[in-house]
Amino acid sequence: MMDNTGTWVAVGPAGAVGSIRRAPDGFQVELYGRRGRGGTYPSLESAKGAVHAALGPLADRPEFRAH
Repeated sequence: MMDNTGTWVAVGPAGAVGSIRRAPDGFQVELYGRRGRGGTYPSLESAKGAVHAALGPLADRPEFRAH
């Protein structure tokens, strides 16, 4: 089921780590405190995967909260 919101915040154990925004060409990822990391992805699931991957190999998958 597709969520109709336009923004999702990624929340990990230490708080918010990034966000995903719906864009005309896909889903744009912003990673908090990490310059030059992010980008636009074709699907919400691929954007969520990119946020998780950017956290490092041992990081738990963050919770994505629609806003």
